[in-house]
Amino acid sequence: MVVAVAPPPSNAPEYAKPGCQSRCGNIEIPYPFGIGSNCSLIPDIPINIFNYSYFKISCNTSFNPPKPYLLYVSLNYTLSYEVVNISETQIYVKNSKAQLSMACYGKGFDNKTQKSTIYMDFLESPYTLSDANQVTSIGCDDLAMVRQPSFINSTSSGGGCASYCSGFQTPVDAGSCPGTGCCRTSLSKGNYLLVDPSDMHSYWGRDSKLLRCSFAFIGKMGDFDKFNFTLSHLNDPTTFLKKYNKEFMGYEGNPYLGCHDINECKISNQCASFATCTNTLGSYHCSCPDGYHGDGKKYGIGCIPLPVSHSKLAIGIGLGAGMGLLLLLLTCFWLYKFHKKRKDKKRKEKFFKRNGGLLLQQQISTDQSILEKTRLFTVKELEKATDNFNESRILGQGGQGTVYKGMLSEGKIVAIKKSKLVDENQVEQFINEVVMLSQIIHRNVVKLLGCCLETEVPLLVYEFIFNGTLFDHIQDKTDEFPLSWNMRLRIVVEVAEALAYLHSATSFPIYHRDVKSTNILLDEKYVAKVSDFGISRSIAVDHTHLTTLVKGTFGYLDPEYFQSSQFTEKSDVYSFGVVLVELLTGQRPISSAQTGEERSLATRFLLCMEVENLEKILDPLVLEQGKREELTTVAKLAQRCLNLNGKKRPTMKEVAVELEIVRMSQTHSTASQTKYQDVQLRKSKAILISDDNYTWTSTSDNIIQSSAHPLKIHTV
Repeated sequence: MVVAVAPPPSNAPEYAKPGCQSRCGNIEIPYPFGIGSNCSLIPDIPINIFNYSYFKISCNTSFNPPKPYLLYVSLNYTLSYEVVNISETQIYVKNSKAQLSMACYGKGFDNKTQKSTIYMDFLESPYTLSDANQVTSIGCDDLAMVRQPSFINSTSSGGGCASYCSGFQTPVDAGSCPGTGCCRTSLSKGNYLLVDPSDMHSYWGRDSKLLRCSFAFIGKMGDFDKFNFTLSHLNDPTTFLKKYNKEFMGYEGNPYLGCHDINECKISNQCASFATCTNTLGSYHCSCPDGYHGDGKKYGIGCIPLPVSHSKLAIGIGLGAGMGLLLLLLTCFWLYKFHKKRKDKKRKEKFFKRNGGLLLQQQISTDQSILEKTRLFTVKELEKATDNFNESRILGQGGQGTVYKGMLSEGKIVAIKKSKLVDENQVEQFINEVVMLSQIIHRNVVKLLGCCLETEVPLLVYEFIFNGTLFDHIQDKTDEFPLSWNMRLRIVVEVAEALAYLHSATSFPIYHRDVKSTNILLDEKYVAKVSDFGISRSIAVDHTHLTTLVKGTFGYLDPEYFQSSQFTEKSDVYSFGVVLVELLTGQRPISSAQTGEERSLATRFLLCMEVENLEKILDPLVLEQGKREELTTVAKLAQRCLNLNGKKRPTMKEVAVELEIVRMSQTHSTASQTKYQDVQLRKSKAILISDDNYTWTSTSDNIIQSSAHPLKIHTV
């Protein structure tokens, strides 16, 4: 509550008088207030019987910290207010019973049994009530009348508010201010106050009061904003008053400096002797020790000893329940892990069988050399190698799958290809090709290390080539070490030898079917490695491969194969011819800047050869470094490889021999080769296995797999 103080004399000091106590506990006591003799504005000898205590403060040191009190004596009563702050014109005092009005009614709710009003009279004092106060009324059918007459000028003012609850038989249990069962009204400045509660149940059309008691109290605005109560407690004034005291008597301090909690457990509390008092913010809690039950309150149930048998039984039940719950949780966790492990095992077995694992095991049992060259990886190994196939490990992505960089447990870096599609009808062919490709040992062929058949689609594991693709090095115009003519010639010789080996040196001819510059990788010494046998096929002797599905990449695709759907070794020769033209010209196989047939690099090259205008299309670097007769010979060889009639194309073995002759005829080949053979990679580049991933999975699809714009490589 706030009480306004008449302004002190203009010559009054700002702080306490010299020699007087200036503080009581945490509260500053400024003049005209004072503690002790002759320290306040009023002298020790009173002018009349009622004015001696207007500004005198009593400091009660029985509290820690001490508390200041203002004693006010009027004609009708004497009140003592606890002071929480003093400003220049206002003194802040705590709520007390003097500011609480209560009206309760008899057993039949028709006769009043007790009633009290709020009465405050500051007529003969320098104080007035501040308009920062407000009256709060709590009840279900009550009216709090507020009267503020002034006897000085014979005027009066008044007001009030009515509190109401909905429902006649069973009212809602929760009340709040303002809200259900509570109303508020503000006060005006004055020196007199009377708050009188009145019964309003007949006005609401009720035969009797809904609840027995109603209350009204005065306080500073904002003090009761969070005051919640239980309506049913209005039938028990003792319970409600405990709630009221708990809400507004549990803190102390200067509201301007910060209020702090009173530790009722140290000062005063209503806990029983056996109970434990626990201090809480604004209140305290009583609890009984082990072996006792009750509310722990001195005037409540208290703490009643439990029978020994009951106590032990309760402890036993508690321990048993706890151990049982723990055992149940552990059992559920074990069953979950067991079920998950069993489910994963069955899932892996299902995939292993569907992906041809049994067929591969059968082949291994008949030929143990297959096991030495074809490693069966577990999915756990490859998940660990790729950090669970983390996106940061992706080297490249294509229409058929994704390639990840991984590190095996022994420290070996590998490239792991994960396809998107699976066709159970091609399982036998796929396993045969895995076995076949794992047998290939050639310095210019990327080695297939093994596979994993425990996943939904098979995973193929290749050796990792560090220096990127031939396509990247041709197209990277900012490369600090561009491919010289001598290096380009050496690379095409190595690729031609690898393809010739696949066509003729193995027990069954192997056609790559997707020869292109993005499937030619370069190691740290720029040695060429042919990769991505995803659509390769082994062909029986004296047989060509006829399929209803044309596969390959636009720009490299053999026109004869496109028309006849018959793939021969000469189809690989055509694709190699396009790679040879790429190295001669430095241009892409498909140009987005051209239209019609001239979009094809092969077409533009053949037109230049027909009009004998080779210089128009050759790479300036190649023109500068290569001899004319060498360039002409290689260009004519490329022209023969691109012949629309496959029968007139040379074999890969013939191509390899002719290119090697050109290379050996170079006068400065040894020096040039030595110069670039030892060039180290200026930046680490990751392998990219073609955007047309391994596609053993389907031959019923009738689309042409193409890549006019090969995917860029991610550096690592």
